Amino acid sequence: MRQGFPHRRSILKGVLGGVLGAGGILHDSPVLAGPRKTIPFGAAVRGDALMADAGYGAALAERCRLLVPEGALKWPVLRPNRETFDFGDADRIATFARRNGLGLRGHTLAWYGGMPAWAEAITSRVEAEWVLTGHIETVVSRYRGFIGSWDVVNEPMPDDPASPQDLRPFVWTKTLGAEYIPIAFKAAHAADPAARLVLNEYDIEYVGPRFAMRRAGILAIARSLLDRGIPIHAIGLQAHLFADREIDRDGLQGFLREIAAMKLDVLITELDVIDVGLPTDVAIRDEIIARKAADFLRIVDEVIPPSEVLTWGITDRYTWVPIYFTRPDGTANRPLPLDSDLRPKPLMTVIERFTGSAS
Repeated sequence: MRQGFPHRRSILKGVLGGVLGAGGILHDSPVLAGPRKTIPFGAAVRGDALMADAGYGAALAERCRLLVPEGALKWPVLRPNRETFDFGDADRIATFARRNGLGLRGHTLAWYGGMPAWAEAITSRVEAEWVLTGHIETVVSRYRGFIGSWDVVNEPMPDDPASPQDLRPFVWTKTLGAEYIPIAFKAAHAADPAARLVLNEYDIEYVGPRFAMRRAGILAIARSLLDRGIPIHAIGLQAHLFADREIDRDGLQGFLREIAAMKLDVLITELDVIDVGLPTDVAIRDEIIARKAADFLRIVDEVIPPSEVLTWGITDRYTWVPIYFTRPDGTANRPLPLDSDLRPKPLMTVIERFTGSAS
């Protein structure tokens, strides 16, 4: 990831050429032009912040049409031990969504990250299938009819897969192999036949063989499920975009055409723009971030207009990015649509115009 940047004037003329209008407002990007159908916009939400920060809740209620719990439906929160389900945080978010007339997505039912120690200790295939299926049935059934879509399997591909069949090693692949994926989708469908079931993945939009192999792997999983008659309805593009990394337009659009050929939808599930390598100047940085998101959304939209667009948080006040991508200049990361004071940034303008939610 590059750290050096050219002079401010060349950034404004080169990187942002044709994008800035009077007052620095984005106006010429094709993704922003003309009327379009409304696409639901939403954001990931943290339950603890929702309870403690009234301004945060007000921003979510004002800007969003749907929410997704950032961590409240993940195994470490829901399953402190084998016998217990703790729905406290998830139920608080669901109550907030209902009270404000917002929809809710579910994230996530089968994911390698942060599995509790008691689950990681499972070694029996029979026990693994019983625990995984029982967990999914309990969780999905609780929100049946309210949670409209689930990230059933999240991030199944390793960072650098050797083949399209390569999967991340964790408890479910060690005990069930690749079969954990159809087991999870079948269990989710049985628990709520009306819910849209999503295969969710990151790092599939860039140039290079690693990213091409990850795209091939996601397509292989989706085809296998469809060939076996197992319900899957959409592919989730997480879209944790790196502002200084090139998007593979041809590769991504080829991937999307394959998805369209399978008659699957596309969701943008976790959009943000990682700014670790961008200039200190906030105005320049915000415009580069907005441009990167606009380019990505346009590339996707040209093949399959996404049925939903969600960012991984609504405000820079609450974001995962500084944990892994702290800026070397010591300034705060700015990956999300609202700044830490809940003021809208150019990224919010891009999203509102793309989704048709701009006032």
